[in-house]
Amino acid sequence: MPHYQKLYESGELAQRASRLEVRLKECNICPRDCGVNRLTGGLGFCNSGELPTVASYCAHHGEEPPLSADRGSGAIFFGNCNLRCIFCQNHQISQRPDLQKSNEVSTDKLAEIMLFLQNERRCHNINLVSPSQFAPQILAALCKAIPQGLNLPLVYNSNGYDSVETLEELEGVVDIYLPDIKYARDLTAERLSEAPQYVAHNRKAIEEM
Repeated sequence: MPHYQKLYESGELAQRASRLEVRLKECNICPRDCGVNRLTGGLGFCNSGELPTVASYCAHHGEEPPLSADRGSGAIFFGNCNLRCIFCQNHQISQRPDLQKSNEVSTDKLAEIMLFLQNERRCHNINLVSPSQFAPQILAALCKAIPQGLNLPLVYNSNGYDSVETLEELEGVVDIYLPDIKYARDLTAERLSEAPQYVAHNRKAIEEM
């Protein structure tokens, strides 16, 4: 039984989801600390508002073998991003918010997607790809999916530019962290990803994970 089920049963998961949602009013979900009110349509650096953006989802057979195994990893590819990597292989998803607007979904729909990947595609896990800007919405969706039977491990597949305060709310919710460590020099991170102080934020995030 994933630990998040116990957090749900105790009411702790709902409390964490609520605390994260409040932070969307002056968004500080990631290290950029944009301060915009995403609940009323404000958009910060990640171009993401109140609703999660799901660019695609599938049984992904191209992840690390322990994650994909024989039935695939249940990948949910979130749109938009809190980085601007000039080398991004998924730039149509991460850096074209105009294309992703139509992919906004409710947290009910996100819960439905999780359950589809578990029950219909029989994936081994739920793989949250580029989830950093949508941590509040992910927890809200979990609160809806768990009572409907969600019981797969959760993979947090991130670019590594994560807030420690947000990661603390994910303690015991996420089972497997799959973060990037993109840079060892801040100047390079700023030049290639527009990511100030990437090294310090990234290393603290990795330690918390």
